[in-house]
Order: sequence, then C-alpha cells, then structure tokens
Amino acid sequence: MNSRLQHESDIIEFSTLQSRCVYLPQKLMKMRYKYIKACPESLNAALVKRGWRRFGDYFSRPGCDGCNECKSIRIDVANFKPSRSQKRVWRQKGIRTFVRKPTVSFAHLQLYEKYHRFMKEKRGWDYYAVDAESYYDLYVKGYNSFGNEVHYYYEGNLVGIDLIDYLDDGISANYFYYDPDYRHLSLGTYSLLKQIEFARKRELSWIYLGYYVKGCQSLRYKENFKPYQILQNLPSEEQTPVWE
Repeated sequence: MNSRLQHESDIIEFSTLQSRCVYLPQKLMKMRYKYIKACPESLNAALVKRGWRRFGDYFSRPGCDGCNECKSIRIDVANFKPSRSQKRVWRQKGIRTFVRKPTVSFAHLQLYEKYHRFMKEKRGWDYYAVDAESYYDLYVKGYNSFGNEVHYYYEGNLVGIDLIDYLDDGISANYFYYDPDYRHLSLGTYSLLKQIEFARKRELSWIYLGYYVKGCQSLRYKENFKPYQILQNLPSEEQTPVWE
C-alpha cells in the first residue's frame, strides 16, 4: 500500500495490555493502535477496508490472543433491501437532517452524556465523563476532507449525531449517539438507512459498520442489514483485504 509507505514516518504504532473485553465480558481483549496525524484520505480508506476504526487521529483494531470474535462487517448498498420494520422506520415523518464538518459544543456534550448514562443503565456500558477536550480528540480531530457529522432533528430538537467518513468506495460509520427520550423513533436504524441513501446518491458500494460480535447484544442490530460481507482475517497493509 503505497500511501502507507509515503507516510510511514508519521505513524506511531502501539498495543494495549489485556483487559476485560467490552463486547464479551468473559473474555480478555487487547487493541492495536496507529496514531496518524493528518491521515490522508487514501490511507484512511485503505485502513478501514482492512478492519481499522478511526477515532480522531487514532486507528484501532483488535489484536487479541486466541480470539477472533470481532468480525468487520459492511453492507452491500446496491443489493440492500429494507425489511418491513425498516421500511416503517424510514417512512416516519418529521425527522430532519443537517450535514456539516465535525465540531464540539455544549449540545454535543449534553447529548453524548445523556446517551451514555442511558446505555450504562440499559446495557451495562462503562461510563466515563467526557469534556470538550476529550470529545474533540475522539470525534473531531483528524476528519480532514473525508469526515462529516450528520445532525438529526425532530420537532426542532437535536436528537442524534452521526459521525461518518466518506471513502472512495463507501461510507465508514464511525459513531452514532442519540437522545434516549426519542428512542421510539429507532434513530439508530434510521441513521443507517440515511447512510445508505447518501451512498446511493454518490454511487458508493458499501457501508462499513465496524465490528459484529456474535453474542454481543449492543452489536446485534448490524445483522439486520442484508446482504452484508465479513472481512476475512486481519490483513496487513501489504495484503489485499478479502470480504465475503
């Protein structure tokens, strides 16, 4: 991958120590990281296609010993057909969207905290307070020419924020959070259907959804967007990624 070689001096690689897995608490996890300042568009796309996830200037991918439960998954946009329930979600009236470059504000932090407190109660997620600086490092930095955020409004209220990257062949769904008071709108499903609409308008082929882990309830929704493909193994930058 020539883009990696061209920017090799700007990449710092490291791994975490083993800790409790956030997806399967009975297992241990270890993450590999790449810190890439001002990552170019081509390199971002190449890494996403090989199972890396971008958060700010950092890219992460599982590097667990003896476990391969985290499967990178992508939706086949051209052949996607919504289910009956997905059609109902898409037909909802009153949801409005606004696309802009990522930023941070009091509204971002308020919505982010409300969502994560809700998920701590509902799913037992670990909760960490996030201030403006840490939010900026995680979700704003590194967006360059490819990163965007989609704001979702309902009855004049900001109810969801979706952070996405445009790639040469698709959209990388980086992170989505929403107001739990409006969970009856199925905003997670709606946001993915909106991404599929964005991709079709740009003639892009894939929505890269990150990881699917069998047995993790928080990630189960991803298997409802069919057809999809799974990345085989964890290819290096020099290997061609195989999706099946």
